[in-house]
Amino acid sequence: MKKNIILFLCLLIAITNSYAQPKYEQKIRKLMAAQEEAWNKGDLESFMLGYMQSDSLVFIGKSGVTYGWQNTLNNYRKGYPDTATMGKLKFRLIEIKKLSGKYCHIIGHWHLTRSKGDLQGHFTLLFRKIKGRWLIVKDHSS
Repeated sequence: MKKNIILFLCLLIAITNSYAQPKYEQKIRKLMAAQEEAWNKGDLESFMLGYMQSDSLVFIGKSGVTYGWQNTLNNYRKGYPDTATMGKLKFRLIEIKKLSGKYCHIIGHWHLTRSKGDLQGHFTLLFRKIKGRWLIVKDHSS
């Protein structure tokens, strides 16, 4: 009887661990939740903390390709000048795939709920682990 209980507990632990999110995924999900929260407060500077703060950042959107963290922030400020325009953001992550120890690829959906009409689309993100932090280095949002 005691052997059966121990075997059952070992099996339960193995099953539970197989469904646990890997650390990299937990960190990316936490970062993106913080971005949602910052956006929904109208805080673009905090939203941008999820991006690599570098001229090497690449953002691809409806207006084309933007290079650099500051240019990306400036475009967000121009496109979303107030909280009414920003609305409330919700991300839905469709796929999180670790490419290597330093890179992770994300496919997801974004939705803005706004009084003047909702917006939505999809995104692909390339995250890079930099000094222990996962940061967005390329963003293609449509």
